[in-house]
Amino acid sequence: MRADAQRNAEKLRSAAAELFHERGLQVSLKEIARRAGVSHGTLYNLFGTREALIDEVVTGLAAARLDEAAEQALARDDAWDGFVYYVERLCELQATDPAIGDVVAGRYPGAARLMTLCERSRASAESIVERAQRSGALRADFTGEDLLFVLGTNALLSRAAAEVAPDAWRRGLAFVLDGLRTKAAHPLPTGPLTSQELYEVMGKLTGTP
Repeated sequence: MRADAQRNAEKLRSAAAELFHERGLQVSLKEIARRAGVSHGTLYNLFGTREALIDEVVTGLAAARLDEAAEQALARDDAWDGFVYYVERLCELQATDPAIGDVVAGRYPGAARLMTLCERSRASAESIVERAQRSGALRADFTGEDLLFVLGTNALLSRAAAEVAPDAWRRGLAFVLDGLRTKAAHPLPTGPLTSQELYEVMGKLTGTP
């Protein structure tokens, strides 16, 4: 890559990182190019697609944060505390960084590295859920799909309340967590979502085709 192309690529990475953090991964590519001070065509010439730019700019940072959350949760002696830590940490990331919220939702299946991260995060989440269930603290009918549904709902509500009540998600999540304790469990009125149903629901929630 020529020196001028390298400079433009770095400008685009920096602009994309800023705008993704401010508004999420759906931000206009034209706006990214404009903030970087380059043409829209330059962005496409250097990165090709939104998914390629996301993989270049977001995936590494998101991986570090999500992996750390899982590691910290599994390192806790008390399995329930680890579960609560993990859910609260992911909800906090969603509330404070729209890009991470979109990553957790798996919004861009065309971003290969991002999807690999999502699969790894899902496996970690299942381990955390199963550990809490084996301890007897987390209700046995809670599934990985239920967790993703909770996170998807939190992402939407925390983003909508960001300017008015930025910590409102904490109250809502506290109610949810109390309801997930085994001692609070009652028979549920319907079964959990299947993976396919969850995929379709999350697509509608996030506007992903």
